[in-house]
Amino acid sequence: MADEPNELSIALVGDLILGEPDPDFYFERVSDVLRARSIVVGHIEVPHTRRGRELQFDVPAIPSDPDHLAALSRAGFHVATLAGNHIYDYGLEGIADTISGLAAVGVASCGAGLDLSRAREPALVERAGVRVGVLSYNCVGPGQSWATADKPGCAYVRVVGKDGRENPGPAAAELLEASADPVSLRAMQDDIAQLKTRVECVVVALHKGIVHTPARLAGYERPLARAAAEAGASLVVSHHPHITRGVEVVGACPIFHGLGNFVTVTRALNVDNDHPGRRAWALKRRELFGFTPDPDYPTYPFHPESKHALIADCRIDAHGTVSAGFLPCWITPTGQPEVLGHDARGQAVLDYIAKITRSEGLRADFAWQGDRVVFQ
Repeated sequence: MADEPNELSIALVGDLILGEPDPDFYFERVSDVLRARSIVVGHIEVPHTRRGRELQFDVPAIPSDPDHLAALSRAGFHVATLAGNHIYDYGLEGIADTISGLAAVGVASCGAGLDLSRAREPALVERAGVRVGVLSYNCVGPGQSWATADKPGCAYVRVVGKDGRENPGPAAAELLEASADPVSLRAMQDDIAQLKTRVECVVVALHKGIVHTPARLAGYERPLARAAAEAGASLVVSHHPHITRGVEVVGACPIFHGLGNFVTVTRALNVDNDHPGRRAWALKRRELFGFTPDPDYPTYPFHPESKHALIADCRIDAHGTVSAGFLPCWITPTGQPEVLGHDARGQAVLDYIAKITRSEGLRADFAWQGDRVVFQ
């Protein structure tokens, strides 16, 4: 689609795990849509490396083949956010190889680096004279993945539970009364304010929330997103729960509280894998979150409601003002996201987004604009 003069189209998607052979296959139903946008942003969930050793801070993810990163460029991606709970699972080598691999295929990255200063640097893109900067923060731990002045890792906002424990566990009961640590929250706001002096549009990506649970927002999520908007963010998006969340607009800033999964193909969360830690987590998920993955989705072992997906599809004018919208999507049994139109299937996904938005007390009015849903 053609942009209006000095207007950009920006598409943003949630978690990307390119864990299966032939990664181009998984983008076949969406690449034409992505390539038609001025800027495309996605979140890389796991390191892409053949080096390093598995670190045991969290349930470690399986690293993906660095060669798979080229599929992102071919599908139309321009920026990858990296601040998440798995990016440090293979230490320095995993971070360094992921960043260099993305750079080699022309995809900018942000949110992780060889030290904290570099992890906090934005990715910068300019189109039609409009400058866009992207920042990325991990809000879910583990704390060992945080970058420091002399250690690689990711940019972060610390979250503290009601009992004072840092990085509360994944279940809802542990997170409902959690809040953001004021020091790291202020550091994020300072980054946003400084970037706002350099670009027309600041996009902030937050790795946050309660995993594998429909609709529910943790206690810190809305205040954190609002703090980003108040500091100067033009658009806030989130990922990590592996299921879509509701939306709202704060001032002029659209907030997507969870973009959900996109191309998220993996066998690491199946109960029949041979890694004891990953197998134990796959079994524990059933107990904690009360769901069993659909057996017809062998490479997509997630909550059945996570098949409802979306692409944040927004417009940025010459002044950096963002108008909010999204494209309803569906995850198919092959693990491929499919873009839906203004038809019964698309309406069903819109109805789902509207329901989970209302259920958490978020306010948004939705309307179709062609095959795109707009909201305010």
